[in-house]
Amino acid sequence: MIQHLETDGVPTLLAPTGGPMRAGLTFRVGTADETLARHGITHLLEHLVLAPLGSADYHFNGATGPTFTTFHMQGSAPDIATFLTSVCANLTDLPTGRLEVEKDILRTEWSSRGSAAIDDIPLWRHGARDHGLSSYPEWGLARLTAEDLRQWAARWFTRENAVLWIAGDRVPEGLRLELPTGTRQPVPTASSALPTTPAYFVHGSRAVILDAVVRRRTAAGIFAEVLERELFRALRQDAGLSYTISSGYEPRGDGQAHLRALADALAEKQDAVLGGFIDVLAKLRVGRIEQSDLDAAVAKRIDIYSTAEADAARLPAYALNLLTGEPNHTIDEHLALLKAVTLADLHEVAHETYASALLMVPEGTRADWAGFTAAPTSSQSSVSGTTYHARDDNSRLLVGTEGVSLVRPNSILTVTYADCAAMLAWPDGARQLIGHDALVLHIEPTLFDLRPAATNVIDSGVPADRQIMLPPRSPEEIPQPGAVRQAHEHLNRPKRPGWETLLITISGLAALVVGGFTLLLTIGLLIEPTAEEDVAVLWGAVVVGWLLTVILALPVVLLTRGRRR
Repeated sequence: MIQHLETDGVPTLLAPTGGPMRAGLTFRVGTADETLARHGITHLLEHLVLAPLGSADYHFNGATGPTFTTFHMQGSAPDIATFLTSVCANLTDLPTGRLEVEKDILRTEWSSRGSAAIDDIPLWRHGARDHGLSSYPEWGLARLTAEDLRQWAARWFTRENAVLWIAGDRVPEGLRLELPTGTRQPVPTASSALPTTPAYFVHGSRAVILDAVVRRRTAAGIFAEVLERELFRALRQDAGLSYTISSGYEPRGDGQAHLRALADALAEKQDAVLGGFIDVLAKLRVGRIEQSDLDAAVAKRIDIYSTAEADAARLPAYALNLLTGEPNHTIDEHLALLKAVTLADLHEVAHETYASALLMVPEGTRADWAGFTAAPTSSQSSVSGTTYHARDDNSRLLVGTEGVSLVRPNSILTVTYADCAAMLAWPDGARQLIGHDALVLHIEPTLFDLRPAATNVIDSGVPADRQIMLPPRSPEEIPQPGAVRQAHEHLNRPKRPGWETLLITISGLAALVVGGFTLLLTIGLLIEPTAEEDVAVLWGAVVVGWLLTVILALPVVLLTRGRRR
């Protein structure tokens, strides 16, 4: 059983374990509570808190998710007490001396992490705010100050907004959780960037991914397992189209959960994988669900709850439920809920899944034929303002007092200042406006007949707290119009060595002289008759002359072509 205790005013959960003691202090704050312009503040604070703790004989770490942040450790009771006591001390008196160092570490962490196909799903569903921020780089790091972090800690890292969980037989002696008072913070309301669902978007990854938002309940978790079994059977075992098939079910803390599934594909099999994936969804939606799949999924969950470590293993999730007000159940209650799931329940979840579905499809494919609507990649209207024409094409940039629009022959991109989540700004005048709907409008002064006054209008329109200044770009990073680009390429072309120039000159002149003489000789033989005894000799001279001309011209051709490359 999980015991409910209290430590220095912090709700505490205790469950027995047969292994080493482990513990975590979880707070109800994460990336979904940030704004795009300050994205990274929670992660930075987590790093600052842990930085002074150095190394230990046992593993400790921190984790920042969309709606929670946890500091956790495995080790002896005294080590855990020292670790969590130090975490709380650092939260109340932030060690900001390493602020710039930790910013650099986080930038390195982002640049070195591999991109996964699923990373872009949040921004397509939610846009550039709350639950969509996990798709974006931590652009807010540069402008964050020590005072910003202190205010963030005082608001979110309080005893009322925390839960301590311990897998062990007791609360470690000497543990002190000296945190400021505050209030329990609700989970942020999830926004939507999708006008309608089911929807789809095209991605360069060779995978089909489903993301759906369903009511949090036991049947939804079981449905994720059943969906994976169906996809595995159809796409891997029967058709041999996919290798990796996976699914997931992740509660969001607001009574809803994300249900996801993935199937990879070879480039030449992408259409077939997409078709097979959608066929499986349609099969489940009409109620063609196997009882054997339901039984297997339930049995798998029951096995998890039957281990001696079951209560200890579910402590982190139990703590999150406590923080978000979601119900917590005993193991017996979980088992009863599992055994009560029916095929009718799964059929109902299948309808929920389809109704809220967002499908990521490989480049070159579409899902319109299956009833999915393309997620918006352009705006419905443009703003009124001064027009600036592009130097290379028929695009027009409209800069007004309400926002900016980029008008192309077949599309419009508009970001209003009021709906701008963040604006990236470079010293050379380039601007990138990101709307709350995740649409991005990039402005390069070199590509438009843009005047400094236009940039001033944009800078004054976007609220100052949403502007992110970035370091200067190298000249190679700044795009240029076609004519300018070609001129730069010509000027930047490596100089030809002197010996090449000399060889080309000598070879060219020699080829010209020999070729000219041979041409005249050839014309003379064709026009004026020649004694038979001289014809063979003269035509032989013509052949030799043309061969010699080709040989002499060869260095000119080879050196010139090589330089062009």
